[in-house]
Formats: sequence, structure tokens, C-alpha cells
Amino acid sequence: LPRSATCSPAVNLLLLEDGDFIAADRVLLQGRRLKHLQEVHRATVGDSLRVGRLGGLMGQGQLLRLDSDAAELQISLEQGAPAKLPLTLLLALPRPKMLKRVLQTVASMGVPRLILLNSYRVEKSFWQTPFLQPEAIREQLILGLEQARDTVLPEVIIEKRFKPFVEDQLPQLAAGSLGLVGHPGPYPACPRTVEGQVTLAIGPEGGWIPYEVEKLAAAGLQPVQLGERILRGETAVSALLARLF
Repeated sequence: LPRSATCSPAVNLLLLEDGDFIAADRVLLQGRRLKHLQEVHRATVGDSLRVGRLGGLMGQGQLLRLDSDAAELQISLEQGAPAKLPLTLLLALPRPKMLKRVLQTVASMGVPRLILLNSYRVEKSFWQTPFLQPEAIREQLILGLEQARDTVLPEVIIEKRFKPFVEDQLPQLAAGSLGLVGHPGPYPACPRTVEGQVTLAIGPEGGWIPYEVEKLAAAGLQPVQLGERILRGETAVSALLARLF
């Protein structure tokens, strides 16, 4: 790869926002996406690129103009976004650097709803990270959508109080779904190729504490394991979702 291509994540889909449109079938791109077209795609006028409207359809864009200030494309959108997984994912808040990667992974794998949850082993300082600001979360989700060629943002909910959420909201949220808690220990193996809705809870590094496992089980989520190895949070997310779906 050219050196510049190693410095930025690959964009397999240029995501377009409402503010990009200068006509029904024309967009003007600046900033990060313009830089990506110039340095990674090495695009030239006349090139055809995959594009998608955030929250809407996907299609093709033909590059009409590319200079140092902006890129202009004529677009045609006619393809729907890929289906999301039948899943609600509860995730103990990861450490900030890992959070960025997890958000990209969640978006790229098609998770429609992510609930970031507190846990005894989640350090209080994690909740102060600027990566939890709405715009920072959105930025990482968009990178995941671009990678996977999707246009629909996952819903992200932040729950800082474990017990009230698990006791008061989780039973209703998990009703009618297969409720699972990813946790190492003498539990059944995680099922494979599940059909139907799933509610899955994944703990922090080191796992849930016994009290939390009991509370999650009381809300309808039963513990399952992937084997003896202890996985990082981002690896556990990928491994569990791949196994389930």
C-alpha cells in the first residue's frame, strides 16, 4: 500500500449527510472525506465510488470535480442498507482507547442497539472520557459504517447505574429474547447460529463479579462461556457475535 494508505482506515463507503447535498443528486465533500479521496483512494475526475446517505439508501457517485477545497459528486442511490443483527448488546464500559475500537466494531458488525453499562470493575475515571461525548461516539460509529458499507447508525444508550437498570429496565428489555451473559466459568458453551432476538451482556476486563452475574440472571440473562481463555473486550464482542450469528 502507499504510505498514506496506512495512516487512515479504509473507507469502503463514502457516507453522505444532509448538509453535503447541493442538489437532489449532487454532493460537495470536504474535510476528512476529501482528504481520504485525495490520499487513500487517489481518486480522479470520472471515477465511480460507492456512496450512501446516512440513515438512507446506498449507490454510486461519479466524481465531477476534485481540488484542494472540495470534491463534487453526482450520485444515484437505489440500494437498501444491510439488515441489522437481531440483537441488543449490553457492554460494560471499556477503557477509553478500547471504547473507540469497540464502537467501530459494533457498527461494522450490524449491532442495532448498544447499552454501555457500569460494573464494579469499570474504573470511575472511564466515565469522564471525552470519547463518551455524543459527537465522539458518532464519529467512531460512522467509521464502522463506512468500513462495513452500512448507512444506519446504531442506537447507543449510556447507563451509569448498574442495579437500577438491571432490576427496573432489563427484564422488560430482554423479554421474548434469548438472554445471555458472556462470562468465563463452569457455564454452558455459547450457542451457535441462533435464530431470533438475542440480548447479550459482555463484562469488563476481568469479567462480571458474582453479584452482577446473579442480577443479570435474575433479569433473564443466563451465563455462557467461550472456553478457558480470557479475551479482551473488543475480541469478546467479535467472537461472541460471530458465534451467535
